[in-house]
Amino acid sequence: METIYLCIIIFLFVLAVFDLIVGVSNDAVNFLNSAVGAKAASFKTILFIAGIGIFIGASLSNGMMDIARHGIYQPEHFYFAEIMCILLAVMLTDVVLLDVFNSMGMPTSTTVSLVFELLGGTFALSLIKVHNSDTLALGDLINTDKALSVIMAIFVSVAIAFFFGMLVQWLARVIFTFNYTKKMKYNIALFGGVATTAIIYFMLIKGLKDSSFMTPENKHWIQDNTLMLITVFFVFSTVLMQILHWMKINVFKVVVLMGTFALALAFAGNDLVNFIGVPLAGFSSFMDYTANGAGNPNGFLMTSLLGPAKTPWYFLIGAGAVMVYALCTSKKAHAVIKTSVDLSRQDEGEEAFGSTPIARTVVRISMTLANGISRIMPDGSKKWFDSRFRKDEAIIADGAAFDLVRASVNLVLAGLLIALGTSLKLPLSTTYVTFMVAMGTSLADRAWGRDSAVYRITGVLSVIGGWFITAGAAFTICFFVALVLHYGGNISIIALIGIAVFILIRSQVMYKKRKAKEQGNETLKQLMQATDSTEALQLMRKHTREELSKVLEYAETNFELTVTSFLHENLRGLRRAMGSTKFEKQLIKQMKRSGTVAMCRLDNNTVLEKGLYYYQGNDFASELVYSISRLCEPCLEHTDNNFNPLDAIQKGEFSDVTEDITYLIQQCRKKMENNEYNDLEEEIRRANDLNGQLSVLKRKELQRIQSQSGSIRVSMVYLTMVQEAQNVVTYTINLMKVSRKFQMETEMP
Repeated sequence: METIYLCIIIFLFVLAVFDLIVGVSNDAVNFLNSAVGAKAASFKTILFIAGIGIFIGASLSNGMMDIARHGIYQPEHFYFAEIMCILLAVMLTDVVLLDVFNSMGMPTSTTVSLVFELLGGTFALSLIKVHNSDTLALGDLINTDKALSVIMAIFVSVAIAFFFGMLVQWLARVIFTFNYTKKMKYNIALFGGVATTAIIYFMLIKGLKDSSFMTPENKHWIQDNTLMLITVFFVFSTVLMQILHWMKINVFKVVVLMGTFALALAFAGNDLVNFIGVPLAGFSSFMDYTANGAGNPNGFLMTSLLGPAKTPWYFLIGAGAVMVYALCTSKKAHAVIKTSVDLSRQDEGEEAFGSTPIARTVVRISMTLANGISRIMPDGSKKWFDSRFRKDEAIIADGAAFDLVRASVNLVLAGLLIALGTSLKLPLSTTYVTFMVAMGTSLADRAWGRDSAVYRITGVLSVIGGWFITAGAAFTICFFVALVLHYGGNISIIALIGIAVFILIRSQVMYKKRKAKEQGNETLKQLMQATDSTEALQLMRKHTREELSKVLEYAETNFELTVTSFLHENLRGLRRAMGSTKFEKQLIKQMKRSGTVAMCRLDNNTVLEKGLYYYQGNDFASELVYSISRLCEPCLEHTDNNFNPLDAIQKGEFSDVTEDITYLIQQCRKKMENNEYNDLEEEIRRANDLNGQLSVLKRKELQRIQSQSGSIRVSMVYLTMVQEAQNVVTYTINLMKVSRKFQMETEMP
């Protein structure tokens, strides 16, 4: 029996390695997004500084918090076998759940996931124990106060972080303006002193409070001399920052990199329990069982977990090394960072999120409120405030999402709020605080304009919603996993481990496929960073070919799928085509929006010469998608209602012309992908012939209606199919014509 539990312990540590990797991928956004978004240094330099912070924080951490040992369950009432069941269920759930969020590029809280997984697994086993016992109650087995405090912390930290992020950034912008270099002479030393003092205070209070060298005597001394320490740090750092400014060193960059180091240190020192706390609790339980359990896992109570644990140094060093490795190599970490940076971007660009009714309502209410305030504010005050928020004067590094002032406020304020929460013993999540501070500062900086606010709010609500989904999913999944493990025995352990491995592998495969599809966006990124008009035009042409080729690929696949499914009364195929069409409509909107922003990179002469063809191409692509939508919708309704199908003559006529239309779209797509338009006249002649054939089919059907030889309902659908097929042919060839004019250096007839 001990061999089985030893295997479980080994597997828990294997899962802990994966958990460290996926956990760091998720939490990297907490301490990297400000430095990366402002380009305070090269990406490798930022990773190096954060890596040092992580390694030091992990090495100095005690590596274990009470939450993994007795924070949620009361171990004195649980037997060894039950504790191992809970811990294995928690680790299986945690690895899979965090990997899913990372694959979607959505930041979530590892603290919340751990707490609610422990709560779900404990609740499952507690129900069984209460059912089988006359003396135990749920209150004896579960520490519900901890879960409730985490839920309350979500609401409190989200609201406070967003509000103060918005307020402090507004004040910072009023002081420094977007052209902050002009206002640094007298203010920068004071700002740097306050920021540095706040960062050091944060490191002492939050980052190192549970470190192995932080004895009760040291804590007591720091607590008694806090005011003196703050004063000394403030005076010293203020003088130092003024000297650095005189030496032409950008103080804002220094503050941002210091803040990145401090947050990374605090993350590793305090959140390490989220990744290795559970396996270490299992290891401690196993050692106690082998020494005192007498070979009876179902009769040995785990009272030993009530005491504190000291983690061996080699576990901490190993965990720190894995975290640094994950930080430097994880592509999913970069995706999560991109989500947070994009939502706080100063300028417009390609938005990752769509529009929702809630977001539109929030924007409408905010606009009404802003207009009301504007009407009562004196004109002089409005002009003065507007002069402090001139975004055209913004000093933003090439390719950065925002400036160093906002990055500094993000890090300093997030550190202060987390330190404040820690001193007040509030279980704040670093993810919640850092993300919402970043959103509040971006709003105060007027980064959410009327053209982007609805998308940014949708993104923020999606991320916040993901946090609550994390809690619900963690509790529910772990609840059922614990039940299966308890009743299924060794077979269920093997089966669930296999399922978890399969899900992780499948997630990796799907993530790589999705990233491969997104490679086309690299051209758009290069285009948005281009400064030379000639280079921008070439990139614009390449980007247009990539996007329009995807539209033609969609048209080729879904036109054939719609017609074939309708002729064979395949309802599932029609629904799949309709779903694909709805998705393509959203992509078309996104393509138009990003393309319009990208056109700003071209000079006036190029825009006047080629811009019309670009917009016409987008319009024809949009009409092509909507034509297939208008074709698919009546076919789906007809089939779904089980109406009579087309007769044999109609099927035969339309099947022949469908093959020719699909071939036309295919040839046009290949020409566009290869940028070859020399023999386009051949496709134009083929399109004219097809339109002629479709006109003949339309006349034949009108004659059949006149002679009343078939169903009127069937004839209406058939005429719609013929008409939309003509539209597909026309818009396809028109798309190719304007694409040729846009792609070629010389005008074509």
